[in-house]
Amino acid sequence: MSLESLFAQSAPAAISSLTRHFAIAENSSIEQSLEQFLIVLSVSLSVATISKISSWFRQIPYTLLLVIVGLCLAFVDIRLVNLSPELILEIFLPPLLFEAAWNIRWRDLQKNWLPVVLFAVIGVIISVVGVAFSLSQFTSLSLSIALLVGASLSATDPVSVVALFRELGASKRLTILMEGESLFNDGVAVVAFVLLVGIPLGTQDFSITITITRFFAFVGIGIATGCLVGFGISYLTQRFDLPLVEQSLTLVSAYGTYLITEELGGSGVIGVVTVGIILGNLGSRIGMNPRTRLLVSEFWDFLAFFVNSIVFLLIGDQIRFSSLANNINLIVVAIASVVVTRGISIYLLGNFSNLFTEAKISWEEQIILWWGGLRGSVSIAVALSVPVLLPGRQEIIDTVFGVVLFTLLVQGLTTKWFLTKLNLIGDQPLRQEYSELLARRIALKRVLDYLSKLDMSPDIDSEFYRYEQELVKGQLESVEEKIQKLQQEYSQLRSLDMELLREQLLDIEADTYAELIRGGRLNKNLSPLLQEILASASEK
Repeated sequence: MSLESLFAQSAPAAISSLTRHFAIAENSSIEQSLEQFLIVLSVSLSVATISKISSWFRQIPYTLLLVIVGLCLAFVDIRLVNLSPELILEIFLPPLLFEAAWNIRWRDLQKNWLPVVLFAVIGVIISVVGVAFSLSQFTSLSLSIALLVGASLSATDPVSVVALFRELGASKRLTILMEGESLFNDGVAVVAFVLLVGIPLGTQDFSITITITRFFAFVGIGIATGCLVGFGISYLTQRFDLPLVEQSLTLVSAYGTYLITEELGGSGVIGVVTVGIILGNLGSRIGMNPRTRLLVSEFWDFLAFFVNSIVFLLIGDQIRFSSLANNINLIVVAIASVVVTRGISIYLLGNFSNLFTEAKISWEEQIILWWGGLRGSVSIAVALSVPVLLPGRQEIIDTVFGVVLFTLLVQGLTTKWFLTKLNLIGDQPLRQEYSELLARRIALKRVLDYLSKLDMSPDIDSEFYRYEQELVKGQLESVEEKIQKLQQEYSQLRSLDMELLREQLLDIEADTYAELIRGGRLNKNLSPLLQEILASASEK
Protein backbone atom coordinates (compact mmCIF):
# COMPACT_ATOMS: atom_id res chain seq x y z
CA MET A 1 0.00 0.00 0.00
CA SER A 2 1.40 3.41 -0.96
CA LEU A 3 1.94 6.22 1.54
CA GLU A 4 -0.68 8.31 -0.25
CA SER A 5 -3.39 5.68 0.12
CA LEU A 6 -2.40 4.99 3.73
CA PHE A 7 -2.66 8.70 4.56
CA ALA A 8 -6.00 8.96 2.74
CA GLN A 9 -7.40 6.14 4.89
CA SER A 10 -5.97 7.29 8.24
CA ALA A 11 -6.47 11.08 7.95
CA PRO A 12 -10.29 11.09 8.35
CA ALA A 13 -10.04 8.83 11.40
CA ALA A 14 -7.38 11.09 12.94
CA ILE A 15 -9.40 14.22 12.26
CA SER A 16 -12.50 12.59 13.75
CA SER A 17 -10.53 11.57 16.84
CA LEU A 18 -9.15 15.09 17.26
CA THR A 19 -12.64 16.57 16.85
CA ARG A 20 -14.02 14.29 19.56
CA HIS A 21 -11.07 15.15 21.80
CA PHE A 22 -11.61 18.90 21.43
CA ALA A 23 -15.38 18.51 21.92
CA ILE A 24 -14.82 16.58 25.16
CA ALA A 25 -12.29 19.19 26.34
CA GLU A 26 -14.70 22.02 25.49
CA ASN A 27 -17.58 20.33 27.31
CA SER A 28 -15.33 19.74 30.31
CA SER A 29 -14.32 23.42 30.30
CA ILE A 30 -17.96 24.56 30.13
CA GLU A 31 -18.90 22.20 32.96
CA GLN A 32 -16.02 23.49 35.07
CA SER A 33 -17.06 27.12 34.41
CA LEU A 34 -20.64 26.34 35.46
CA GLU A 35 -19.40 24.72 38.63
CA GLN A 36 -17.31 27.80 39.44
CA PHE A 37 -20.31 30.03 38.70
CA LEU A 38 -22.55 28.07 41.08
CA ILE A 39 -19.90 27.99 43.81
CA VAL A 40 -19.36 31.75 43.62
CA LEU A 41 -23.12 32.39 43.64
CA SER A 42 -23.61 30.05 46.60
CA VAL A 43 -20.84 31.68 48.61
CA SER A 44 -22.15 35.18 47.79
CA LEU A 45 -25.71 34.32 48.77
CA SER A 46 -24.52 32.67 51.97
CA VAL A 47 -22.54 35.76 52.96
CA ALA A 48 -25.51 38.01 52.05
CA THR A 49 -27.84 35.89 54.18
CA ILE A 50 -25.51 35.85 57.17
CA SER A 51 -25.04 39.63 56.94
CA LYS A 52 -28.82 40.12 57.18
CA ILE A 53 -29.80 37.64 59.89
CA SER A 54 -26.91 38.18 62.30
CA SER A 55 -26.86 41.45 64.27
CA TRP A 56 -23.08 41.23 64.70
CA PHE A 57 -22.39 40.74 60.99
CA ARG A 58 -24.83 43.54 60.06
CA GLN A 59 -22.31 46.02 61.40
CA ILE A 60 -19.85 45.01 58.66
CA PRO A 61 -20.62 46.07 55.06
CA TYR A 62 -21.51 43.12 52.85
CA THR A 63 -18.66 43.69 50.39
CA LEU A 64 -16.11 43.67 53.21
CA LEU A 65 -17.53 40.38 54.45
CA LEU A 66 -16.95 38.98 50.97
CA VAL A 67 -13.32 40.09 51.07
CA ILE A 68 -12.85 38.46 54.48
CA VAL A 69 -14.46 35.22 53.26
CA GLY A 70 -12.24 35.29 50.18
CA LEU A 71 -9.17 35.74 52.38
CA CYS A 72 -10.19 32.75 54.47
CA LEU A 73 -10.60 30.64 51.32
CA ALA A 74 -7.21 31.79 50.06
CA PHE A 75 -5.63 30.92 53.40
CA VAL A 76 -6.73 27.30 53.00
CA ASP A 77 -5.77 27.46 49.31
CA ILE A 78 -9.29 27.18 47.82
CA ARG A 79 -9.48 29.09 44.54
CA LEU A 80 -12.95 29.84 43.21
CA VAL A 81 -12.51 31.84 40.02
CA ASN A 82 -10.04 31.66 37.17
CA LEU A 83 -10.48 34.33 34.52
CA SER A 84 -8.32 35.43 31.64
CA PRO A 85 -6.75 38.81 32.54
CA GLU A 86 -7.57 40.12 29.06
CA LEU A 87 -11.31 39.61 29.68
CA ILE A 88 -11.56 41.08 33.16
CA LEU A 89 -12.10 44.69 32.07
CA GLU A 90 -14.67 43.66 29.46
CA ILE A 91 -16.58 41.39 31.86
CA PHE A 92 -16.57 43.39 35.09
CA LEU A 93 -16.36 47.08 34.26
CA PRO A 94 -19.40 47.64 31.96
CA PRO A 95 -22.08 46.43 34.42
CA LEU A 96 -20.44 48.08 37.44
CA LEU A 97 -20.11 51.44 35.68
CA PHE A 98 -23.52 51.32 34.00
CA GLU A 99 -25.35 50.51 37.24
CA ALA A 100 -23.68 53.42 39.05
CA ALA A 101 -24.38 55.81 36.16
CA TRP A 102 -27.99 54.61 35.83
CA ASN A 103 -28.78 55.35 39.48
CA ILE A 104 -27.10 58.72 39.83
CA ARG A 105 -29.36 61.73 39.32
CA TRP A 106 -28.25 64.35 36.82
CA ARG A 107 -29.84 67.17 38.86
CA ASP A 108 -27.74 66.23 41.87
CA LEU A 109 -24.60 66.07 39.72
CA GLN A 110 -25.29 69.51 38.27
CA LYS A 111 -25.40 71.02 41.75
CA ASN A 112 -22.02 69.48 42.62
CA TRP A 113 -20.32 69.42 39.23
CA LEU A 114 -17.28 71.52 40.19
CA PRO A 115 -15.97 69.43 43.13
CA VAL A 116 -16.85 66.19 41.31
CA VAL A 117 -14.88 67.21 38.21
CA LEU A 118 -11.94 68.47 40.26
CA PHE A 119 -11.76 65.27 42.33
CA ALA A 120 -12.26 63.01 39.29
CA VAL A 121 -9.74 64.65 36.93
CA ILE A 122 -7.20 66.68 38.87
CA GLY A 123 -7.43 64.26 41.78
CA VAL A 124 -6.52 61.33 39.51
CA ILE A 125 -3.50 63.20 38.16
CA ILE A 126 -2.33 64.00 41.71
CA SER A 127 -2.79 60.35 42.70
CA VAL A 128 -0.97 58.91 39.69
CA VAL A 129 1.98 61.29 39.97
CA GLY A 130 2.22 61.07 43.77
CA VAL A 131 2.09 57.27 43.97
CA ALA A 132 4.45 56.81 41.01
CA PHE A 133 7.00 59.29 42.39
CA SER A 134 6.98 57.65 45.84
CA LEU A 135 7.38 54.12 44.49
CA SER A 136 10.14 55.06 42.04
CA GLN A 137 12.06 56.98 44.75
CA PHE A 138 11.72 54.65 47.73
CA THR A 139 11.53 51.21 46.08
CA SER A 140 13.20 49.34 43.26
CA LEU A 141 10.29 49.81 40.83
CA SER A 142 11.03 51.68 37.63
CA LEU A 143 9.10 54.86 36.92
CA SER A 144 7.17 53.26 34.03
CA ILE A 145 5.93 50.40 36.25
CA ALA A 146 5.25 52.80 39.14
CA LEU A 147 3.05 54.91 36.84
CA LEU A 148 0.91 51.84 36.11
CA VAL A 149 0.53 51.18 39.85
CA GLY A 150 -0.47 54.81 40.34
CA ALA A 151 -3.03 54.62 37.53
CA SER A 152 -4.50 51.40 38.94
CA LEU A 153 -4.83 52.88 42.43
CA SER A 154 -6.24 56.26 41.35
CA ALA A 155 -9.76 54.85 40.86
CA THR A 156 -11.84 55.00 44.04
CA ASP A 157 -14.53 52.39 44.66
CA PRO A 158 -16.93 53.50 47.40
CA VAL A 159 -19.38 50.56 47.15
CA SER A 160 -18.95 49.67 50.80
CA VAL A 161 -18.82 53.27 52.04
CA VAL A 162 -21.89 54.40 50.08
CA ALA A 163 -23.84 51.40 51.38
CA LEU A 164 -22.78 52.45 54.87
CA PHE A 165 -23.79 56.07 54.14
CA ARG A 166 -27.30 54.98 53.19
CA GLU A 167 -27.65 52.63 56.13
CA LEU A 168 -26.56 55.23 58.69
CA GLY A 169 -28.27 58.16 57.00
CA ALA A 170 -25.30 60.29 55.97
CA SER A 171 -26.15 63.43 54.03
CA LYS A 172 -27.30 63.09 50.44
CA ARG A 173 -24.66 65.56 49.26
CA LEU A 174 -21.83 63.55 50.82
CA THR A 175 -23.11 60.45 49.02
CA ILE A 176 -23.38 62.31 45.70
CA LEU A 177 -19.83 63.67 46.02
CA MET A 178 -18.46 60.20 46.75
CA GLU A 179 -20.46 58.46 44.01
CA GLY A 180 -19.96 61.19 41.42
CA GLU A 181 -16.21 61.29 41.93
CA SER A 182 -15.94 57.52 41.74
CA LEU A 183 -18.10 57.32 38.62
CA PHE A 184 -15.93 59.71 36.64
CA ASN A 185 -12.51 58.99 38.08
CA ASP A 186 -12.97 55.33 37.11
CA GLY A 187 -13.06 56.47 33.50
CA VAL A 188 -10.16 58.89 33.86
CA ALA A 189 -8.06 56.28 35.71
CA VAL A 190 -8.65 53.59 33.08
CA VAL A 191 -7.83 56.05 30.29
CA ALA A 192 -4.62 56.99 32.13
CA PHE A 193 -3.76 53.30 32.49
CA VAL A 194 -4.34 52.62 28.79
CA LEU A 195 -2.16 55.60 27.85
CA LEU A 196 0.66 54.53 30.17
CA VAL A 197 0.70 50.74 29.66
CA GLY A 198 2.57 51.01 26.36
CA ILE A 199 5.58 52.74 27.95
CA PRO A 200 7.08 49.73 29.84
CA LEU A 201 6.20 47.48 26.90
CA GLY A 202 8.25 49.72 24.62
CA THR A 203 5.41 50.30 22.18
CA GLN A 204 5.26 54.06 22.80
CA ASP A 205 7.31 56.92 24.25
CA PHE A 206 6.01 59.31 26.85
CA SER A 207 5.25 62.80 25.61
CA ILE A 208 3.06 65.31 27.41
CA THR A 209 1.69 66.74 24.16
CA ILE A 210 0.92 63.35 22.64
CA THR A 211 -0.53 62.05 25.93
CA ILE A 212 -2.89 65.04 26.31
CA THR A 213 -3.97 64.72 22.67
CA ARG A 214 -4.64 61.00 23.04
CA PHE A 215 -6.49 61.63 26.31
CA PHE A 216 -8.92 64.06 24.69
CA ALA A 217 -9.32 61.70 21.73
CA PHE A 218 -10.09 58.78 24.06
CA VAL A 219 -12.58 60.82 26.07
CA GLY A 220 -14.16 62.49 23.04
CA ILE A 221 -14.81 59.24 21.19
CA GLY A 222 -16.22 57.71 24.39
CA ILE A 223 -18.62 60.60 25.02
CA ALA A 224 -19.70 60.72 21.36
CA THR A 225 -20.39 56.98 21.20
CA GLY A 226 -22.19 57.01 24.54
CA CYS A 227 -24.39 59.92 23.46
CA LEU A 228 -25.21 58.27 20.14
CA VAL A 229 -26.22 54.97 21.76
CA GLY A 230 -27.93 56.59 24.75
CA PHE A 231 -30.09 59.04 22.79
CA GLY A 232 -30.78 56.41 20.12
CA ILE A 233 -32.10 53.87 22.62
CA SER A 234 -34.03 56.59 24.49
CA TYR A 235 -35.77 57.50 21.22
CA LEU A 236 -36.33 53.84 20.31
CA THR A 237 -37.95 52.85 23.62
CA GLN A 238 -40.53 55.62 23.18
CA ARG A 239 -41.95 53.67 20.24
CA PHE A 240 -43.02 50.60 22.23
CA ASP A 241 -43.78 49.38 25.74
CA LEU A 242 -42.07 46.00 26.12
CA PRO A 243 -40.40 45.81 29.54
CA LEU A 244 -38.22 42.75 28.86
CA VAL A 245 -37.03 44.16 25.54
CA GLU A 246 -36.21 47.51 27.13
CA GLN A 247 -34.38 45.74 29.95
CA SER A 248 -32.37 43.76 27.39
CA LEU A 249 -31.53 46.94 25.49
CA THR A 250 -29.90 48.43 28.58
CA LEU A 251 -27.71 45.33 28.94
CA VAL A 252 -26.78 45.44 25.25
CA SER A 253 -26.06 49.16 25.50
CA ALA A 254 -23.66 48.66 28.43
CA TYR A 255 -21.53 45.96 26.83
CA GLY A 256 -22.11 47.14 23.24
CA THR A 257 -21.04 50.71 23.97
CA TYR A 258 -17.89 49.46 25.68
CA LEU A 259 -16.89 47.20 22.79
CA ILE A 260 -17.80 49.66 20.02
CA THR A 261 -15.94 52.52 21.68
CA GLU A 262 -12.85 50.37 22.18
CA GLU A 263 -12.97 49.33 18.52
CA LEU A 264 -13.16 53.00 17.49
CA GLY A 265 -10.08 53.80 19.56
CA GLY A 266 -11.88 55.56 22.41
CA SER A 267 -12.44 54.89 26.09
CA GLY A 268 -15.05 52.21 26.62
CA VAL A 269 -15.34 53.25 30.27
CA ILE A 270 -16.24 56.85 29.38
CA GLY A 271 -18.71 55.53 26.80
CA VAL A 272 -20.48 53.29 29.34
CA VAL A 273 -20.67 56.09 31.93
CA THR A 274 -22.15 58.45 29.32
CA VAL A 275 -24.77 56.01 28.06
CA GLY A 276 -25.68 55.04 31.64
CA ILE A 277 -26.29 58.66 32.68
CA ILE A 278 -28.38 59.36 29.55
CA LEU A 279 -30.54 56.24 29.87
CA GLY A 280 -30.90 56.61 33.64
CA ASN A 281 -31.97 60.25 33.50
CA LEU A 282 -33.52 60.70 30.04
CA GLY A 283 -34.35 57.33 28.53
CA SER A 284 -35.92 55.93 31.68
CA ARG A 285 -38.19 58.99 31.97
CA ILE A 286 -39.32 59.59 28.38
CA GLY A 287 -39.22 56.02 27.10
CA MET A 288 -40.16 53.79 30.04
CA ASN A 289 -43.26 53.70 32.20
CA PRO A 290 -42.80 53.51 36.00
CA ARG A 291 -43.27 49.72 36.02
CA THR A 292 -40.52 49.24 33.42
CA ARG A 293 -38.18 51.64 35.22
CA LEU A 294 -38.59 49.62 38.40
CA LEU A 295 -37.99 46.35 36.53
CA VAL A 296 -34.82 47.67 34.88
CA SER A 297 -33.51 49.16 38.14
CA GLU A 298 -34.04 45.89 39.99
CA PHE A 299 -32.31 44.00 37.18
CA TRP A 300 -29.23 46.23 37.41
CA ASP A 301 -29.25 46.06 41.20
CA PHE A 302 -29.00 42.28 40.93
CA LEU A 303 -26.34 42.39 38.21
CA ALA A 304 -24.21 44.85 40.19
CA PHE A 305 -24.67 42.70 43.30
CA PHE A 306 -23.53 39.60 41.47
CA VAL A 307 -20.56 41.21 39.69
CA ASN A 308 -19.43 42.92 42.89
CA SER A 309 -19.75 39.58 44.67
CA ILE A 310 -17.39 37.98 42.18
CA VAL A 311 -14.93 40.87 42.29
CA PHE A 312 -14.78 41.20 46.08
CA LEU A 313 -14.51 37.43 46.49
CA LEU A 314 -11.78 37.54 43.85
CA ILE A 315 -9.96 40.22 45.84
CA GLY A 316 -9.66 37.91 48.80
CA ASP A 317 -9.59 34.59 46.97
CA GLN A 318 -6.77 35.46 44.57
CA ILE A 319 -4.44 36.71 47.30
CA ARG A 320 -1.07 34.99 47.38
CA PHE A 321 0.14 35.55 50.93
CA SER A 322 3.71 34.53 50.17
CA SER A 323 3.85 36.88 47.20
CA LEU A 324 2.45 39.75 49.25
CA ALA A 325 5.05 39.10 51.94
CA ASN A 326 7.82 39.28 49.36
CA ASN A 327 6.61 42.71 48.23
CA ILE A 328 5.67 44.14 51.62
CA ASN A 329 7.97 47.15 51.15
CA LEU A 330 6.18 48.09 47.92
CA ILE A 331 2.81 47.74 49.62
CA VAL A 332 3.77 49.87 52.64
CA VAL A 333 5.12 52.69 50.45
CA ALA A 334 2.06 52.50 48.18
CA ILE A 335 -0.35 52.65 51.14
CA ALA A 336 1.39 55.69 52.58
CA SER A 337 1.48 57.49 49.23
CA VAL A 338 -2.19 56.68 48.49
CA VAL A 339 -3.33 58.05 51.86
CA VAL A 340 -1.17 61.19 51.57
CA THR A 341 -2.06 62.00 47.95
CA ARG A 342 -5.75 61.41 48.71
CA GLY A 343 -5.54 63.91 51.55
CA ILE A 344 -3.75 66.48 49.37
CA SER A 345 -6.30 66.22 46.56
CA ILE A 346 -9.37 66.35 48.85
CA TYR A 347 -8.24 69.27 51.02
CA LEU A 348 -6.61 71.25 48.21
CA LEU A 349 -9.36 70.77 45.62
CA GLY A 350 -12.17 70.85 48.18
CA ASN A 351 -11.13 74.26 49.50
CA PHE A 352 -10.59 75.51 45.95
CA SER A 353 -14.12 74.41 45.08
CA ASN A 354 -15.48 76.22 48.14
CA LEU A 355 -14.24 79.51 46.68
CA PHE A 356 -16.62 79.23 43.71
CA THR A 357 -19.66 77.34 45.02
CA GLU A 358 -22.39 78.32 47.47
CA ALA A 359 -22.66 74.85 49.00
CA LYS A 360 -19.38 74.48 50.87
CA ILE A 361 -17.73 71.18 51.67
CA SER A 362 -17.19 71.27 55.41
CA TRP A 363 -13.97 70.07 56.99
CA GLU A 364 -15.90 67.16 58.53
CA GLU A 365 -17.11 66.09 55.08
CA GLN A 366 -13.59 66.47 53.70
CA ILE A 367 -12.29 64.06 56.34
CA ILE A 368 -14.87 61.45 55.31
CA LEU A 369 -14.10 61.98 51.61
CA TRP A 370 -10.41 61.51 52.41
CA TRP A 371 -10.71 58.46 54.65
CA GLY A 372 -13.56 56.94 52.62
CA GLY A 373 -11.63 56.93 49.34
CA LEU A 374 -11.42 53.15 49.20
CA ARG A 375 -9.89 51.18 46.35
CA GLY A 376 -11.68 48.08 45.17
CA SER A 377 -13.12 46.31 42.15
CA VAL A 378 -11.96 48.74 39.45
CA SER A 379 -8.38 48.82 40.75
CA ILE A 380 -8.32 45.03 40.89
CA ALA A 381 -9.78 44.68 37.39
CA VAL A 382 -7.26 47.15 35.96
CA ALA A 383 -4.30 45.49 37.72
CA LEU A 384 -5.29 42.00 36.56
CA SER A 385 -5.60 43.28 32.98
CA VAL A 386 -1.88 44.11 32.85
CA PRO A 387 -0.37 42.17 29.90
CA VAL A 388 1.23 38.87 30.94
CA LEU A 389 4.38 39.75 28.98
CA LEU A 390 5.11 42.77 31.18
CA PRO A 391 8.10 41.93 33.45
CA GLY A 392 6.75 43.80 36.51
CA ARG A 393 3.19 42.43 36.29
CA GLN A 394 3.29 40.44 39.54
CA GLU A 395 4.68 43.41 41.49
CA ILE A 396 1.85 45.59 40.16
CA ILE A 397 -0.80 43.02 41.14
CA ASP A 398 0.66 42.42 44.60
CA THR A 399 0.98 46.14 45.33
CA VAL A 400 -2.57 46.90 44.18
CA PHE A 401 -4.01 43.92 46.09
CA GLY A 402 -2.17 44.98 49.24
CA VAL A 403 -3.40 48.58 49.06
CA VAL A 404 -6.97 47.46 48.28
CA LEU A 405 -6.97 45.14 51.30
CA PHE A 406 -5.73 47.96 53.54
CA THR A 407 -8.36 50.45 52.34
CA LEU A 408 -11.19 47.92 52.60
CA LEU A 409 -10.31 46.29 55.90
CA VAL A 410 -8.83 49.29 57.75
CA GLN A 411 -10.43 52.39 56.25
CA GLY A 412 -13.69 50.65 55.35
CA LEU A 413 -14.25 49.23 58.83
CA THR A 414 -13.41 52.51 60.59
CA THR A 415 -15.45 54.90 58.42
CA LYS A 416 -18.53 54.33 60.61
CA TRP A 417 -16.54 55.47 63.63
CA PHE A 418 -15.49 58.65 61.78
CA LEU A 419 -19.08 59.38 60.73
CA THR A 420 -20.27 59.01 64.32
CA LYS A 421 -17.48 61.10 65.86
CA LEU A 422 -17.90 63.88 63.29
CA ASN A 423 -21.67 63.93 63.84
CA LEU A 424 -22.44 63.28 60.17
CA ILE A 425 -25.17 60.72 60.81
CA GLY A 426 -28.28 62.18 59.23
CA ASP A 427 -32.01 61.45 59.26
CA GLN A 428 -32.09 59.30 56.13
CA PRO A 429 -33.62 56.22 57.86
CA LEU A 430 -36.39 58.44 59.22
CA ARG A 431 -36.98 59.99 55.80
CA GLN A 432 -37.08 56.50 54.26
CA GLU A 433 -39.72 55.39 56.78
CA TYR A 434 -41.76 58.53 56.06
CA SER A 435 -41.47 58.00 52.28
CA GLU A 436 -42.73 54.44 52.63
CA LEU A 437 -45.74 55.63 54.66
CA LEU A 438 -46.56 58.24 52.00
CA ALA A 439 -46.32 55.56 49.30
CA ARG A 440 -48.66 53.27 51.27
CA ARG A 441 -51.15 56.12 51.66
CA ILE A 442 -51.17 56.75 47.91
CA ALA A 443 -51.61 53.03 47.16
CA LEU A 444 -54.44 52.55 49.68
CA LYS A 445 -56.29 55.63 48.38
CA ARG A 446 -56.08 54.24 44.84
CA VAL A 447 -57.46 50.91 46.06
CA LEU A 448 -60.39 52.71 47.72
CA ASP A 449 -60.99 54.76 44.59
CA TYR A 450 -61.03 51.57 42.51
CA LEU A 451 -63.51 49.88 44.87
CA SER A 452 -65.83 52.91 44.84
CA LYS A 453 -65.96 53.01 41.03
CA LEU A 454 -66.15 49.24 40.54
CA ASP A 455 -69.33 47.76 39.12
CA MET A 456 -70.31 45.17 41.69
CA SER A 457 -70.56 41.69 40.25
CA PRO A 458 -73.90 39.93 40.93
CA ASP A 459 -71.93 36.80 41.78
CA ILE A 460 -70.26 38.50 44.76
CA ASP A 461 -72.19 39.49 47.85
CA SER A 462 -72.41 43.28 48.29
CA GLU A 463 -71.54 42.81 51.93
CA PHE A 464 -68.17 41.47 50.86
CA TYR A 465 -67.45 44.73 48.98
CA ARG A 466 -68.28 46.78 52.05
CA TYR A 467 -66.15 44.50 54.21
CA GLU A 468 -63.16 44.96 51.87
CA GLN A 469 -63.64 48.74 51.88
CA GLU A 470 -63.74 48.83 55.68
CA LEU A 471 -60.51 46.81 55.87
CA VAL A 472 -58.72 49.22 53.50
CA LYS A 473 -60.13 52.28 55.29
CA GLY A 474 -58.95 50.95 58.63
CA GLN A 475 -55.45 50.39 57.30
CA LEU A 476 -55.46 53.85 55.68
CA GLU A 477 -56.43 55.48 58.96
CA SER A 478 -53.57 53.67 60.71
CA VAL A 479 -51.10 54.92 58.08
CA GLU A 480 -52.49 58.47 58.37
CA GLU A 481 -52.01 58.39 62.14
CA LYS A 482 -48.37 57.34 61.77
CA ILE A 483 -47.75 60.09 59.19
CA GLN A 484 -49.25 62.76 61.43
CA LYS A 485 -47.26 61.52 64.40
CA LEU A 486 -43.99 61.74 62.48
CA GLN A 487 -44.89 65.20 61.17
CA GLN A 488 -45.53 66.44 64.69
CA GLU A 489 -42.29 64.98 66.05
CA TYR A 490 -40.09 65.89 63.04
CA SER A 491 -41.27 69.03 61.29
CA GLN A 492 -38.44 68.82 58.73
CA LEU A 493 -40.19 65.85 57.11
CA ARG A 494 -42.78 68.17 55.55
CA SER A 495 -40.18 69.24 52.99
CA LEU A 496 -40.13 65.64 51.77
CA ASP A 497 -43.77 65.95 50.70
CA MET A 498 -42.79 68.78 48.36
CA GLU A 499 -39.84 66.82 46.98
CA LEU A 500 -42.04 63.80 46.25
CA LEU A 501 -44.67 66.04 44.63
CA ARG A 502 -42.09 67.55 42.32
CA GLU A 503 -40.77 64.11 41.38
CA GLN A 504 -44.33 63.01 40.59
CA LEU A 505 -44.93 66.11 38.43
CA LEU A 506 -41.75 65.42 36.45
CA ASP A 507 -42.79 61.78 35.96
CA ILE A 508 -46.24 62.82 34.71
CA GLU A 509 -44.70 65.22 32.18
CA ALA A 510 -42.21 62.61 30.88
CA ASP A 511 -44.86 59.86 30.74
CA THR A 512 -47.18 62.17 28.77
CA TYR A 513 -44.54 62.88 26.11
CA ALA A 514 -43.73 59.17 25.82
CA GLU A 515 -47.42 58.27 25.49
CA LEU A 516 -47.92 60.86 22.72
CA ILE A 517 -44.90 59.57 20.82
CA ARG A 518 -46.05 55.94 21.09
CA GLY A 519 -49.49 57.03 19.83
CA GLY A 520 -47.98 58.82 16.82
CA ARG A 521 -49.18 62.26 17.93
CA LEU A 522 -45.65 63.55 18.57
CA ASN A 523 -42.67 62.95 16.31
CA LYS A 524 -39.70 64.11 18.35
CA ASN A 525 -38.39 64.27 21.88
CA LEU A 526 -39.32 67.30 23.96
CA SER A 527 -36.94 68.48 26.64
CA PRO A 528 -38.46 68.53 30.14
CA LEU A 529 -40.07 71.90 30.79
CA LEU A 530 -41.10 71.51 34.42
CA GLN A 531 -37.59 70.59 35.52
CA GLU A 532 -36.23 74.00 34.54
CA ILE A 533 -39.24 75.85 35.97
CA LEU A 534 -39.11 74.05 39.31
CA ALA A 535 -35.33 74.47 39.55
CA SER A 536 -35.64 78.20 38.89
CA ALA A 537 -38.42 78.51 41.46
CA SER A 538 -36.39 76.76 44.15
CA GLU A 539 -33.44 79.11 43.59
CA LYS A 540 -35.56 82.22 44.29
